[in-house]
Amino acid sequence: METASKKLAIIIPAYRMHSQSFKNVLDGITEEMGLKRIDNKTNHIVWMTGNIVNCRYWIGKLLGIEDKDPYENLFSEGRALDENLAYPTLEALKESFASISPKVYEKLLTATDEELDKAFSFGMNVPFIPENILNFIGMCIGREDYLFGQIGLMRKMLDLKGMSYNIDPSISY
Repeated sequence: METASKKLAIIIPAYRMHSQSFKNVLDGITEEMGLKRIDNKTNHIVWMTGNIVNCRYWIGKLLGIEDKDPYENLFSEGRALDENLAYPTLEALKESFASISPKVYEKLLTATDEELDKAFSFGMNVPFIPENILNFIGMCIGREDYLFGQIGLMRKMLDLKGMSYNIDPSISY
């Protein structure tokens, strides 16, 4: 894997593994299951999936991709679940993920250190984390990990097997 920036040496493999995990963690989850909540206290899988997709669009926007998340109004900046809103289907979210993910992957391969070092405020105000594009991409990867873990737990609550780590060689992003 050739990259313009060596700073992405950890990010790109994690990004690609998350593309695999996205498919695996949603395997066997029906649309009906996707809207279940534990004791009406948790987010549902559709909301979590929408947040993962939105992370991909965030990264894409920072890297110059003009595609807009069709469900941004529901998920931008980790917007809270609102039971009064109509959420997209899992199938629609999977299609959005498949549309944006390869474009972001290509941009990650060509991103330069100069681009990654550009200041970008993400409002954390943590003294040891410079607020720049590189660290925001890292935060998005961390958010995806967190959401995959939540969906993995929901799989168990829905009496499904844990997420597999099978690799689909046709996923090249």
